[in-house]
Amino acid sequence: MTDTIQRVSATEGEQVQRANESGLQPVVFIHGLWLLPSSWDRWAAAFEEAGYTALSPGWPDDPDTVQEANANPEVFAHKTVGQVADHFADVIGRLDRKPAVIGHSFGGLLTQIIAGRGLSAASVAIDPAPFRGVLPLPVSALKSASPVLSNPANRNRAVPLTYEQFRFGFANAVSEDEAKQLYDAYAVPAPGAPLFQAATANLNPWTEVKVDTDNPERGPLLIIGGEKDHTVPHALSNAAFKQQRDNPGVTAFVEIPGRGHALTIDAGWREVADTALNFVKRFV
Repeated sequence: MTDTIQRVSATEGEQVQRANESGLQPVVFIHGLWLLPSSWDRWAAAFEEAGYTALSPGWPDDPDTVQEANANPEVFAHKTVGQVADHFADVIGRLDRKPAVIGHSFGGLLTQIIAGRGLSAASVAIDPAPFRGVLPLPVSALKSASPVLSNPANRNRAVPLTYEQFRFGFANAVSEDEAKQLYDAYAVPAPGAPLFQAATANLNPWTEVKVDTDNPERGPLLIIGGEKDHTVPHALSNAAFKQQRDNPGVTAFVEIPGRGHALTIDAGWREVADTALNFVKRFV
C-alpha cells in the first residue's frame, strides 16, 4: 500500500476530531464510483438533525469539487477496492465510537467489507456493487459497466461517463431535465480498476472484492435496492442479501419502488435517507 492510500487527509482528520469531540454517535458515509463525498451533503445534514454526527470521507486523493475533479481526472486512477477499504478502515479506526456506516454503489460494497471486519455498529448498503459469491450477471449491469470494461486499458485509467452513459446507468428513472441537472452537479471520472476487480471476483480466489458475511461482529445490515436500477438491478442486490442473511446479526432488504441508481442524489433522496435513518435508529 502506498503512502497516498494510507494518508488520512486534513479534512478527514478534522471530521474525526469534530465527531470525537461531539460525543454523538458517528455515521460514516461512503460514496461510490463517479461521485464525490459532497454527494452526501443533504444526507449528512438530515442525520445531524436527527442527533448524529456525520462524516463523509473521500476515496484517497478525491478532489474537493466536481469542477476540480473534471479538470484533473488523473487523480482518480489506480485506486483498488482493497486500498480504498483500508483507507476507510483507517479513518474509522480513529473514531472513539464504532460508527454506523452507509454506502452507495461501490460505497455499498465497501460498507459491507467494513462491516465484515467488525468495524461498524450498523450498516446500510444502497444499490451495492457485487462481491465474490454474488453470481448474477444482468444485461443492464453489464451495459452500465461497459464504458470501463470495454477497454482493458481502462483498468489503469480514470474514466468519465458521457451524459448518455450517466442517463442509462444512474438517471434512467428521472426526467430528462433532472438527469441533466444531476450529471452537471455530481458526475466525475472514476477509477477503472474496481470495476475490473468486481467483474473477475468470482474467478479470482485472492480477490479484494470479498466480504466476510459470516463474522458475528458484522452487526445489523440493511440492503436497499432501487426497483429500476440498471447498474445494480434487483438480481444483484437480492443476491447480496441472500449471501448476508445467514449472518447471526439482523439482515434486512428493502426495495424502493420506481427508483434508479441515482436514488441517493435525485429529488427523492429523502425517502431513501429516511429508510436508512430509521434502520440506524433501531440499533445506534
